Amino acid sequence: MDATVELATLPSKAALVNAFVGKKVSSLRTPAFVVNRAIVARNCAEMQENASRWGARFRAHIKTHKTTEGVRHQLAATDSDRAIIVSTLMEAWQVIKADLVKDGTVKDLLYGLPVPVTKIPELSALKNELDDHGGSLRLLVDHPEQVSKLQAYAQASPWSVFVKVDPGYKRAGVVPGSTHFLELLQSIHDAASAIELYGFYCHAGNSYGSKSLNDASSFLSDEIKTVSEAARIAASSRFSRGGTTDRKPFVLSVGSTPTAHVPSNASESATALAELRSSLGNNNVLELHAGNYIFHDLQQLATSLISPPSIAFRVLATVVSVYPGRGMDGADEALIDVGGIGLSKDTGPMEGYGKVVAIFPPDPEGGGGERNPRSSTTNDSSDGGCWLLDMDCGWTLVRISQEHGILRQDSGGSAKLTVGSIVGIVGQHACLIAANHPWYYVVESEGQVDAKDEEVVDIWVPWKGW
Repeated sequence: MDATVELATLPSKAALVNAFVGKKVSSLRTPAFVVNRAIVARNCAEMQENASRWGARFRAHIKTHKTTEGVRHQLAATDSDRAIIVSTLMEAWQVIKADLVKDGTVKDLLYGLPVPVTKIPELSALKNELDDHGGSLRLLVDHPEQVSKLQAYAQASPWSVFVKVDPGYKRAGVVPGSTHFLELLQSIHDAASAIELYGFYCHAGNSYGSKSLNDASSFLSDEIKTVSEAARIAASSRFSRGGTTDRKPFVLSVGSTPTAHVPSNASESATALAELRSSLGNNNVLELHAGNYIFHDLQQLATSLISPPSIAFRVLATVVSVYPGRGMDGADEALIDVGGIGLSKDTGPMEGYGKVVAIFPPDPEGGGGERNPRSSTTNDSSDGGCWLLDMDCGWTLVRISQEHGILRQDSGGSAKLTVGSIVGIVGQHACLIAANHPWYYVVESEGQVDAKDEEVVDIWVPWKGW
């Protein structure tokens, strides 16, 4: 294990639980990242159901949350699919240190970046650790030089690799049928004693631009066609193992949170599934992968594939100052104590950097006391508060700096902000937002919440570093 991992320290969960469990959310020091565990569990179960509808395996990406608890939720609804993707080697080592491999929660770990050749010695150590606990390491390759370096670093058992293929996103991967693709396949074929071709992997990151189920289905279809064509070429006699066409099935891994929602719609799913079966080939295995779904965010909401109650997080901030009539068309504005570090500067199809979904009135005694959120189904602002998880509080985060942001009241919005109010904000991109917080305050409530439900019930400590 690299010294970077050995020396990385995290806050004590036990100390955090002792300090915060039982506290009202409204009393927390801001900025604060709050997760609703009930919504997380529901989101994870629904994604597993999506894969099951298609008879597909599922591989959970853990980069959004980077926590032991999140991994357990993602894999809770399956008895067989114990597969994850990590985006950093720190995540991989922390999965092992948390005993998630030892206790059988995780059995198959994919490092989600094409192999950095400088990290092959560390990948070798990681592979040995996984082997010792009955787990498997998968790698991505998209260049013959990666294959050559892996081959030179001999292992007792072969490296298991996905070829990363590009469905048109142009972030990473090779195009099936291209000269580069054929050279890569040939290099794997020539290194057969050291490297096993496990399958083909693609990710349509551009599917985040979907505006409808039909859009997402089209992106998914492109992914399936891409990996299927790659598998067809690889199955030819030229590249088959031992010069014959006898081989293990390839695993064809596709998905993103938008495209992985397609199986949830019966009519669209039936059409896509029929196309899938005709293109996959009889001897290949489909795998869906996704990660953002555990929390969701405004980018996912903009696809129209989820509804607001599926968003499992919010960032709490304090209103520092208010500026009546200062904004566009005379709208009120307010200054809050969270900025790009706490909410990221990512944007999306929806306006701004975040939407206010909760308002707690100022503490009448001042200084961080407990307050009661409104629990109404209307935007009644008679006491300056609302608690609506349907994006109707009427404020948008329109400008953002490193440590502060500017809220603007939406046209027609009636909820008022006053100095000392606490607001809950859903941001554009949960993955980047969560990565900025040292721990997550966990609540657990279904449906319309009330003050009693808004108590901290747990703390999740995310893994930090690379």
